[in-house]
Amino acid sequence: MNRKKFLSSFAAMGGLFSSLSARGGNEPDESAAIIPRYLKPGDTMGITSPAGYINLKDIEPAIAQITGWGFKVKVGLAIGKRDFGFGGTDEERRKDMQDMLDDPRLGAIMCARGGYGLVRIIDRLDFRKFLQHPKWIIGFSDITVLHAHLNHNYGVASIHSKMCNSFPDHWDRAEPMQQETILSIRDALTGRKMKRQVPPAPANREGRGAGPLVGGNLKTIETLAATPSNLHTEGKILFVEDTGEYLYSIDRMFWHLKRTGKLSALKGLIIGGFKIRPDDPGEEFGRTLQEIVMEKVRDYAYPVCFDFPVGHQRNNFALKCGARHKLEVGKQGAALEEL
Repeated sequence: MNRKKFLSSFAAMGGLFSSLSARGGNEPDESAAIIPRYLKPGDTMGITSPAGYINLKDIEPAIAQITGWGFKVKVGLAIGKRDFGFGGTDEERRKDMQDMLDDPRLGAIMCARGGYGLVRIIDRLDFRKFLQHPKWIIGFSDITVLHAHLNHNYGVASIHSKMCNSFPDHWDRAEPMQQETILSIRDALTGRKMKRQVPPAPANREGRGAGPLVGGNLKTIETLAATPSNLHTEGKILFVEDTGEYLYSIDRMFWHLKRTGKLSALKGLIIGGFKIRPDDPGEEFGRTLQEIVMEKVRDYAYPVCFDFPVGHQRNNFALKCGARHKLEVGKQGAALEEL
């Protein structure tokens, strides 16, 4: 190879590496997401717990279900480890997650549970080998840190869904809603495009929009602002959910989204499940969740959907973060469809 061709090839490779390792700088990246390979029977899924503690017995129902789908399972060394409420020390959880990210034999990594802990290790995870063999990262709640980090820095799609601690002990006794949400994980992993329809909600705002789907736990998204895991929302459909928060706290979080520009250029907004903590007597906030949201988005024209089946609740269906979706909200209800 002559010097001119070598330098040209080297520059091209450098540009590719920069686009993968430094996405999500000051300007949002609007290119198509990197979609990991979909799983087929015989592929292997890793299970680890980068946040809260969980033991092997607690994940056995998930292992049984996943192997029943035809996949193999690699149980991480963090399962069963404990450091107070964490699934092992920071270093134990980091090392186990790193081993999973680096393993080219894995097609997916399911986080066993949420809780708290990912933000303590996210900046010490190395994604270089992961980018050579992208795989599906699965989870929600505290796992929002990983979804946002992947989207911000690398543009890699991931799956926001239930985790091992939500699989039923006895599949044949589980209610249909629980079975459907678990099966939605399998559908997402194997490449089935999602389309979810929900009944009309009084506070919905009609309209349609299309763009990459991003989001997760509202409080976590707020705490990631101005960090290397900051979630870019421009030109995207944003979904949020939360649990155990006071209405005034939810109001403050939505003001934060508005003031940081995260609500100004959306293609659509989806409000999932919110388990709201009752106001303290004499400290009533005096506004509903719907009023809180619509106050913040009244200057914009995109569709808004309430009561979407995602969040800390039984009807928590799998969503593919980073993939393009279409949101349509009308008088008959709302529909979110993967494109």
